[in-house]
Amino acid sequence: MSWHLLAVFFASTFFISATPGPNMLLAFQYGMNYGVKRTLWTLAGLSLGLFILLLSTLLGLDVISRQSPWLLEVIKTVGAVYLIYLGISSWRDTSDRSLMDDARAVSAEVAADYLDNDEMSDNANRSYSLHQAPKPRSLSSAAVNTSPTNFTLFRTGVWVSLSNPKAILFFAAFFPKFINFSAALFPQYILLTIGLFLSETIWQIIYTVGGKKLAGWLDVGNRLTWLNRACSVIFMLIAGALLVEVISNLLN
Repeated sequence: MSWHLLAVFFASTFFISATPGPNMLLAFQYGMNYGVKRTLWTLAGLSLGLFILLLSTLLGLDVISRQSPWLLEVIKTVGAVYLIYLGISSWRDTSDRSLMDDARAVSAEVAADYLDNDEMSDNANRSYSLHQAPKPRSLSSAAVNTSPTNFTLFRTGVWVSLSNPKAILFFAAFFPKFINFSAALFPQYILLTIGLFLSETIWQIIYTVGGKKLAGWLDVGNRLTWLNRACSVIFMLIAGALLVEVISNLLN
């Protein structure tokens, strides 16, 4: 992987990470509720959940690239289509809801999930896990009504990070454009992982420390809409590059 490609990857992920998605709204909500110091436990949980999803994606791509190269081209094509879908969705996202309202709504929802889990017996809890597992959310949701322990903050971060399996689809769609599968993969995985974690961590801290001010700034006018549209352009460009790469490989 060239340094130029790595720079493009970091710039893309840094910009996309700025959008108030699951992890960022969680950092935003907890930063206001429990303070920066205690929210660090939640950020650790978010990082662990993100690492699990990222590791699952990279291991899957590694196996596929070695055993079924043709399937990798299929994944790239499907990934490009998925990125186009994300791009269209981001461009059309003109909701007038405020980030503060979103954070409060999803916090109440997860608070209810936690209370339900705590009040169930062991047998009922197992049944709940099997049949009523929380559905994936596009926004983060995490808060409890009483002051949580550090472990609860950490567990909530992991749970919220893992509760949206669409992240795996995004990684599978996004990463192949920046991986040279004909070169050593492990060093590339390390660089991509560091780049992703760095961009995510920076924005998590920003949302934790200054989330209220940032939310107030984004909620003015069409700033959040234009941020979503900028991400839409990134998705479209990467999708186009993936399709060009797939067509080129088919013609060679």
